Amino acid sequence: MRFRSLISLLFLLFFTSSAYARFVSLNPSSTDLVSDGVNSGEPLVNSRSIIKTVVSAEEEACEQTYGFMPCTKTALGNVFLILVYGFLMFTAATYLSAGSELLLEILGPGIVGGLFLPMLGALPDAMLIMVSGLSGDAATAQTQVSVGMGLLAGSTVMLLTVIWGTCTVVGKCDLRDTIAVNNQDTKGFHLKDSGVTVDVWTSYAARIMAISVIPFIIVQLPQMLDSTSGRHLAVLVALILSVLMLISYCVYQVFQPWIQRRRLAFAKHKHVISGILRHLKQHALGRLLNDEGQPDEHVIRRLFETIDANKDGHLSAAELKALIIGISFEDIDFDKDDAVGKVLQDFDKTLDEQVDQEEFVRGIKRWLIQAMGAAGPSGPDAGPRTMKYLDHFHVQTKREHALLGDNENGENDEESGEVADPKWITIKAALLLLLGAAIAAAFADPLVDTVNNFSAATGIPSFFISFIALPLATNSSEAVSAIIFASRKKIRTASLTFSELCGGVTMNNILCLSVFLAIVYVRGLTWNFSSEVLVILIVCLVMGGFASFRTTYPLWTCFIAYLLYPFSLGLVYILDYWFGWS
Repeated sequence: MRFRSLISLLFLLFFTSSAYARFVSLNPSSTDLVSDGVNSGEPLVNSRSIIKTVVSAEEEACEQTYGFMPCTKTALGNVFLILVYGFLMFTAATYLSAGSELLLEILGPGIVGGLFLPMLGALPDAMLIMVSGLSGDAATAQTQVSVGMGLLAGSTVMLLTVIWGTCTVVGKCDLRDTIAVNNQDTKGFHLKDSGVTVDVWTSYAARIMAISVIPFIIVQLPQMLDSTSGRHLAVLVALILSVLMLISYCVYQVFQPWIQRRRLAFAKHKHVISGILRHLKQHALGRLLNDEGQPDEHVIRRLFETIDANKDGHLSAAELKALIIGISFEDIDFDKDDAVGKVLQDFDKTLDEQVDQEEFVRGIKRWLIQAMGAAGPSGPDAGPRTMKYLDHFHVQTKREHALLGDNENGENDEESGEVADPKWITIKAALLLLLGAAIAAAFADPLVDTVNNFSAATGIPSFFISFIALPLATNSSEAVSAIIFASRKKIRTASLTFSELCGGVTMNNILCLSVFLAIVYVRGLTWNFSSEVLVILIVCLVMGGFASFRTTYPLWTCFIAYLLYPFSLGLVYILDYWFGWS
């Protein structure tokens, strides 16, 4: 209903903005004159003033996009058009997002999640950037391309500052041992004891985001070296690198679910190792390690005899499974048979599907050495404090397992369930994607023209208009979705939220930048965006560096994110209009 009302407004605006008049000839001898309503045979009164008025009106008329889209030269009229076109771009982004989620529900991650969905999410931004550099001749494109750069910088900065900080606030939970407690928010706005925790995959996403700024650095090298030569070559090199990084990122996205499953399986195996060592420690009366801090073989052999129920000198798969079942693994679910298979793989070097005493001793010694290495030099000492040593290893493995984002312990989303009709959902997804792409393609050019018209009417540089206003249109759907998802106050949903934010910025830095660099190179435009590049580098490296090496964001970190937004705007203004950077 809102969409049809909006179309009606567009048609109304179109008809009310069209005007028709007879042509007034500038030839004095012409008889095709405008009548003043009095047939007296006298010369036309004030004919020159009428001619000047008509000519002036023709000169001030705005150019309609596609020859029929409404346009205006007034500031207020352009504000209205920016809101209308911005809403249409927001609608396009919403349709693309909804279609992508439906497609992901049917086809799963892999190719769809790795290749198509990241590109579809960046499609509205890419469309706007493309049309900003393709309109008119080279001089016009050089003027309008600042709209594309404003959108590119504005989207990146908004996602990593305003949206990042808001997700931290709405997703905060109580922190216990530096880890957020799901659905527990009793400490209010405590800056240190309240915050969000994400999995290690979010840290990887932040590192990829930080690496994705390399093309910006390359294209900026000639300006950094104060060189006028080689700028066109630098654009080409940055373009090639950004395309290669885009392909690499998509390949990583395709294989990331497989990598995640492998890492999670390894973390579960380490947790089994930790549980078995703690269980053996309790039965060894504290003497798994001797006074020198080395594994005590005599104690380990006695433990083997205790586990060997039938006293045949070998531990069978059934005996190992009985051992594992008798150990409490504290709410971590795993396949017991799979765990037995991995233990056999660690111990059974003769491949006879059983573990003899020597294999058991060597395997336990390797596990103990692994536990000692995990604690490092700052960990508890060996000897009489072996229990503390193994407890430290146990806490470490449990934390690692939690931060890998395991979703097998009842943390599935409430709305997950059976897919109703795969065929119908596939058709619906395709229609949403086509409609979203069509709206984005149709209204990107009018929006860019309107921003330039508003800039001319108000004197405000088009960069700042596109920096502030356009990301609200193209990223609103993604922002609202991220905030709603973060408000569920779980480690898993927080991880998905911040990973999506990092992924969105990465696509800006490689896909949208690739489109931008291609336009600059093909059309022979000048790269003069030093201050804008500096802002992108600062925000990406600060937030990317912060998120790369920690998995818990206390509440105080939201202030860093929020402050970076006005800092970015002020820095661009000072560098461009005080120091004359280009």
